[in-house]
Amino acid sequence: MSPRREAHAHIAQHGRAMSMVDLGDAGSSDEMLVLLAERTGAMDVGNQPGWVLAHSARPEAWDEPLWPTIDELDQATGDRPCLAWCFDYHALLINTAGLAAIGLGEDAPDPAGGIIQRDSDGRPTGLLLENAAGLAWARVPEPTPEQRRAHVRWALADLARLGFTEVHDLKSQTWLGALLAELDDAGELPCDVHLYPLVEDLGRVHAGRGAWERGAIRLAGGKIFTDGTLNSRTAWVLAPYADPIPGRPTGTPIMTPGQIEDAIRTCDAMGLPIAAHAIGDGAVRAVLGAIERVRPSAPLPRIEHAELIDEADVPRFAELGVVCSVQPCHLLTDIEALTRLLPHRLDRVLPLRELIDSGCEPGALLWFGSDTPIVRPDPEDSIQAATQRRRAGMDEASAIAPEQAITPDEASACFQP
Repeated sequence: MSPRREAHAHIAQHGRAMSMVDLGDAGSSDEMLVLLAERTGAMDVGNQPGWVLAHSARPEAWDEPLWPTIDELDQATGDRPCLAWCFDYHALLINTAGLAAIGLGEDAPDPAGGIIQRDSDGRPTGLLLENAAGLAWARVPEPTPEQRRAHVRWALADLARLGFTEVHDLKSQTWLGALLAELDDAGELPCDVHLYPLVEDLGRVHAGRGAWERGAIRLAGGKIFTDGTLNSRTAWVLAPYADPIPGRPTGTPIMTPGQIEDAIRTCDAMGLPIAAHAIGDGAVRAVLGAIERVRPSAPLPRIEHAELIDEADVPRFAELGVVCSVQPCHLLTDIEALTRLLPHRLDRVLPLRELIDSGCEPGALLWFGSDTPIVRPDPEDSIQAATQRRRAGMDEASAIAPEQAITPDEASACFQP
């Protein structure tokens, strides 16, 4: 089999998600609550301690795209703390017991870059967005070292099963390199792994890389988040959403242009490229502008996701030598959200044809990944999305920007290192 690269994964979280409640098949808030109640009941019967944790809720795909209320979640889960991630890991729903467990009271202010959604009386609804969701997750008890090792082993085995010989981990934990080295020493590392820790952790990881870096494991760059996501309406877009968050018509920029420049310089001082999460076309433009101003010497700076790219910015990727690292598989699950939230910008969704025609050669400057566990890492999903621009079985009229379709050979080449 030819070498195959998974260009955007979250290894430890992919493995951890295997032990959580999977809400991906829930078609409504009621179905979501049933799944959470079942897990709560099973844990209560077995006298198991801890939280009910879930992932992959997708309200935007439901006929009625509304999260359960906190009262409904409390009724389903009782006094056991419960936290359910949206599939994009930029929003979560937490119950009253969970809010108490993490010390987030009714009067808590929104953290910088985050939103604690409240009802008309000022009471938290349980929905936390962006940095507020991250704050809550950081206060949930961490897995034990034994559990971490199991999660990483499960994830790598799953990715190797799909034929991946190289995996890029974006937002790598500070402990991941050492754990991977242990697995490699034990003959349990099935593929090469490239690590991209957060820029704020990069100095510490860089200083300790000598203890774990080797042929199969290397520090490859630093990661930043410049905006949110489309489903959460927090991606930084140039034209307002059709149904925006009140007071945030074009989403939620997480970094200023100056902060993006500083992060690029921090990475470049260590001889490493930046990997910038930028989903909306506003964020993509901001990162391209920062790269153009800084002109880093480290090759292959990356923009991750780039789900919307303005026509004027497409040629700048090849001109600046910037990798466009995308996950076409997201299109398959985002169709309803895109149609509802950005009906006026559908022609700018994943402009793969334009990117290739402007000089982004597949596998060289155009890379495919999945962002697992956001969606499953099966490469056939991205090939389906890139070539058909719709889910299998959908009418052709449902395709998103069909003029941006590429060939199967081009799509396959985007997975080749």
